[in-house]
Amino acid sequence: MSDPVTMLKAAKAEGKKVVGFYCVYAPQELVLAADALGFALCATKEEPIADGEKALPRNFCPLIKSSYGFAATDKCPYFLYSDLIVGETTCDGKKKMFELMKDFKDVHVMKLPQSNLQENDHQYWLSEVKLLKEVLEEKLGVSITEEKMRNAIRVLNEERKMMQELSSLMQADPVPMSGMDMLKLMWGRNFVFDRSDFAQQLNGIIADLKESVAAGEGAFPKGAKRILVTGVPTGVGAEKVLKIIEECGAAVVYIENCSGMKQFVTLVDENRPPLEAIADKYLGIPCSCMSPNPKRMEMISNLVNEYKIDGVVDVIWQGCHTYNVESRILGKHLKEENATPFLAVETDYSQSDVEQIRTRVQAFLEMMD
Repeated sequence: MSDPVTMLKAAKAEGKKVVGFYCVYAPQELVLAADALGFALCATKEEPIADGEKALPRNFCPLIKSSYGFAATDKCPYFLYSDLIVGETTCDGKKKMFELMKDFKDVHVMKLPQSNLQENDHQYWLSEVKLLKEVLEEKLGVSITEEKMRNAIRVLNEERKMMQELSSLMQADPVPMSGMDMLKLMWGRNFVFDRSDFAQQLNGIIADLKESVAAGEGAFPKGAKRILVTGVPTGVGAEKVLKIIEECGAAVVYIENCSGMKQFVTLVDENRPPLEAIADKYLGIPCSCMSPNPKRMEMISNLVNEYKIDGVVDVIWQGCHTYNVESRILGKHLKEENATPFLAVETDYSQSDVEQIRTRVQAFLEMMD
């Protein structure tokens, strides 16, 4: 099988349109209904940060600097071959990055409301989703019909159901798969060319994991400390905290962040008008950019119980103010509601603090004994 970049070039040569995005707020159903390929864009490697800092302040978060460095140097093939970039206003840093990016790429920015709790928030976001549909139709020269949206909703809902089933198998003890392998699997989903082929692969993995659970086989010994990782996206290339946790002998049984299960936990309602249903599903994402953000607290409390979590590790990129402030709120919530040990780790993409983090994680795990 060809590598993804070769497949991408071939798809472009055949006239396929490509849409890139940075965030789980980008409604992927509309991209699929536009008969375009949608890809998450490169943002989790340290190497392009130096190029990003040529245009952005050094004290920006590493995710933004890496994103911009990749884009400005054409080192991300998915960005290079995108016909349109869908941005979003999840933080001030990304808003300003998209302004700069518009100098060399076609970018459409979706403007999020500050909250997802009120009816007017939903009406406002629905207008943004409608606008994106119009932009996609104009830029890609297609018509996004209601039937195409309903088909796209069904395809992506089935994928979400499979991810939910796969994740639920991580409730077993011993846990059948490592958190690192789970992360790689979810990361791979960002670069799918053939959704039916991906679904077939997922079904095969689920069947294998069910056999492991039935046989009592696991990636870690039975009784290993069970950790939930939350906070900022920790995709492949920026997974050092997750890796350290498992090197210290604990099992990461749930990754709650945007590169993890956050995007899969709710479905689009297939019985409602498609645009309304799509808008409500995405606005319900409990990102720290929402103020207040009680849905994240409620969801993590439930996960702590469902997955028998021994401790929660909250990862925060330096310069990510919303997740940094919300970390204090989450720690207090978990102490009061779940009596669950909580560790906040503020870091960046460098390896300079690996041993310091390892010492803190070891102490955190020993505290649970």
